[in-house]
Amino acid sequence: MFVMSDVGGWRDDLDRWLQPFLAGLSHPARRAMCPLYVAGLIGLGDRKSVQPMAARTEGVPYDRLHHFIAAGIWDEAPLQQALLGEADRLVGGADAILVVDDTALPKKGNRSVGVAPQYATTLGKTANCQTLVSLTLARGEVPVAVGLALFLPETWTADPDRMAGAGIPEGRRAARTKLEIAVAEIDRVRAGGVRFGCVLADAGYGSAPFRQALSARGLSWAVGISGRSKVYPADVTMIFPVAGRGRPRKRHVPDQVSVAAETILADMTGRAVTWRRGTKGRLRARFCALRVRMADGPTQRIGTQGNQHLPGDEVWLVREERGSGERKFYLSNLPADATLKQLAATIKARWICEQVHQQMKEELGLDHFEGRSWTGLNRHALMTMMAYAFLQSRRLAAAGRKKKKRLPTASALDAGDPAGHPRPP
Repeated sequence: MFVMSDVGGWRDDLDRWLQPFLAGLSHPARRAMCPLYVAGLIGLGDRKSVQPMAARTEGVPYDRLHHFIAAGIWDEAPLQQALLGEADRLVGGADAILVVDDTALPKKGNRSVGVAPQYATTLGKTANCQTLVSLTLARGEVPVAVGLALFLPETWTADPDRMAGAGIPEGRRAARTKLEIAVAEIDRVRAGGVRFGCVLADAGYGSAPFRQALSARGLSWAVGISGRSKVYPADVTMIFPVAGRGRPRKRHVPDQVSVAAETILADMTGRAVTWRRGTKGRLRARFCALRVRMADGPTQRIGTQGNQHLPGDEVWLVREERGSGERKFYLSNLPADATLKQLAATIKARWICEQVHQQMKEELGLDHFEGRSWTGLNRHALMTMMAYAFLQSRRLAAAGRKKKKRLPTASALDAGDPAGHPRPP
């Protein structure tokens, strides 16, 4: 939990920290409003919408703060780039992870941009809400939010007048799935210089097109899948079938049939694995893993089986069995020599995005924005991510000061940490 009321000097620190962001705002009024808005999100108060924040800030009229976030003409791109640079400085690196997920903002009515009855993972049911596709960069146990992109349901993309009324830019009005938004956001983050070693996602993003898009970009990944997803044994071979009659067969077919992921792992007992220590003790579950080839290649008719997906790349198939008896399945293209503990730790690192969503909503007011426009919602989300990154920078700075008070060991001096990348507390 972030508690800023009892930390002296945070406003001065915030003003200094925001200088790279303010450089992207040409107008003095905007450079004045940006720190006030971010400070309003961080400061005390249960409600973080514009009116309550203006009321709590002496000498700041509501209309000026509202104009800055919802109607002012300024480009968010320089601030987004500054956020990516700060996130990479804080937690970027080859051992960082990039978590793809989505989060729902419950809403009443139907006029707020992107709002519609849709399934909300955080609520576990269909609700009237806006959905943001999120990207979280993390290393150790320190996350930084780097992307919150609004998903537009079909009820919006099929209604040009409705999109125009909400101020959705013409280039963003085409229908896009959450998977397509996620891939575009990953490309944006990579182009912004953010470094990470692996992309993680739950089963909602674990489909073949998403995995293949990541592999095509040379990225490592670990994603959830359904236990009913089809796989081939790793030793499957493509052969020419023998024609009983008629013309000789011209296309290769697999010499084994695909089976459900849960079936191919049914006889494996698994092993207890501890992947980290939590606040209530060691986090542990039973895992097993097997090298397989996913049935996600091109489709082809195979005898009496009809059209079947051919074998794709060789990957890890992992099963997690929790204490409740619930079983979850995952795929990963981590190297073939990866250990079971490495696979489990990588897969379970995805949890950190849920912490980010919760803290940005409960403490920084991500879901408090009351405007209806595309511009206002996206700028509010950007300011929330900036506020979160600032708090994480203070957390890492405080951890660094504590470490300096302790004498370093010889091994620590020999190994050293890369400049600009403090280890997470």
